[in-house]
Amino acid sequence: MTELPPLQHGPAVWYGPDMAQRRDWLVTLDAVEVEEVATATRRLVAADADIAAIRRDDFPLPRLGPRLAAVLHDVLDGRGFALLRGLPTAGWTMREAATAFFGIGAHLGSARSQNAKGHVLGHVRDLGLRSDDPNVRIYQTSERQTYHTDSCDVVALLCLRTARSGGLSTLVSSSTIFNEMRRRRPDLVALLLEPIATDRRGEVPAGMEPFFRIPVFNWHEGHLTAIYQRQYIDSAQRFADAPRLTPAHVAALDLFDALANDPALNLHMEFRPGDVQFVHNHTLLHDRTGFEDWPEPERRRHLLRLWLACPGARPLPPVFAERYGSVAIGDRGGVIVPGTRLQAPLEAA
Repeated sequence: MTELPPLQHGPAVWYGPDMAQRRDWLVTLDAVEVEEVATATRRLVAADADIAAIRRDDFPLPRLGPRLAAVLHDVLDGRGFALLRGLPTAGWTMREAATAFFGIGAHLGSARSQNAKGHVLGHVRDLGLRSDDPNVRIYQTSERQTYHTDSCDVVALLCLRTARSGGLSTLVSSSTIFNEMRRRRPDLVALLLEPIATDRRGEVPAGMEPFFRIPVFNWHEGHLTAIYQRQYIDSAQRFADAPRLTPAHVAALDLFDALANDPALNLHMEFRPGDVQFVHNHTLLHDRTGFEDWPEPERRRHLLRLWLACPGARPLPPVFAERYGSVAIGDRGGVIVPGTRLQAPLEAA
């Protein structure tokens, strides 16, 4: 049996009910910080700046900047997430909201492409698609996403509008899942330390297979890092060359899912317009409950998303290059395929 990493300790190991009682993860902006964001945004919008090219120095935040540095520390080396509250998005145009969000994100890291189209700014909304299409990403539907990681160090979401009902954000610690699996079924958790095939959903980099082979749990230089999307693990079985899932693998994945869905482990939170959530993909999994949207197009649920490569992030094992392209800290992650041109669209596509 594969030698197991030790039980995990530290702030990244938490249980949802305990975390729900804490509010240290909520960062409320004051009037001065909001005005800093607004001033930097107005200047760039007036100059018709290319949003995809915005860097930290283009978006000065003398007071908020140090708070964002503390947020990044808590995300990368602490509990793994934070919620920034108070952006006045209701009065902003889409260009203003996108510029402000991208500028804030630039203080945490560099934006990475989220799809084969080279979108460094993502739009999370229901496009009327279904996840049973192997080339559809679940965030383009109104379905529940299930617990998963994204292919970057940190994922950021800006809430513009909420659904009529549902669409809650939920988080769970992958380190806590590992600990519980290690205590209960060490034989099964060992299988998740071995490479497993995950479907690329049609976004295949040059020279790569249509799936990547990375263990769910990775122990590297003292860090336990997870990468997971169950639907895409299952759909990778459509490829003849993908390693087959054995009944033991299925049992291990089922236990992983059962723990992620256990209310004793996970945390639910409701977004408000103007909220920005930051999540560390290497120590947390995130999910979204299914939702019922408003009939009016202008009221429908809409979030903006960034995938960030962050300075000061943890080392990743070489196998992550299969998905991340590189494991170089500050310059890794995202989806790059032949012909990709980085862009920040202002409409979902």
